[in-house]
Amino acid sequence: MQTGLLWFDSDPNRGLVAKIEDAARRYREKFGQTPDTCYINSSVLAVVGAPNVVSNMAVRVIPATNILPNHFWVGVEGL
Repeated sequence: MQTGLLWFDSDPNRGLVAKIEDAARRYREKFGQTPDTCYINSSVLAVVGAPNVVSNMAVRVIPATNILPNHFWVGVEGL
């Protein structure tokens, strides 16, 4: 993914799925296209149960070491 939207959400009271959904919604609003990929910090998926929660999402969630915690880089793979 060459371009995308970098979303920040550090609210400890919100779940991971809600944060990703908000980032995807904002991407759709801004670019008029539904994102299919979300890169997040690898340590976020290390939380017990997180891989199972995000595996059922429409957006593919990919752990990455170059994404800061509480940041979500959403976009369309291949663009």
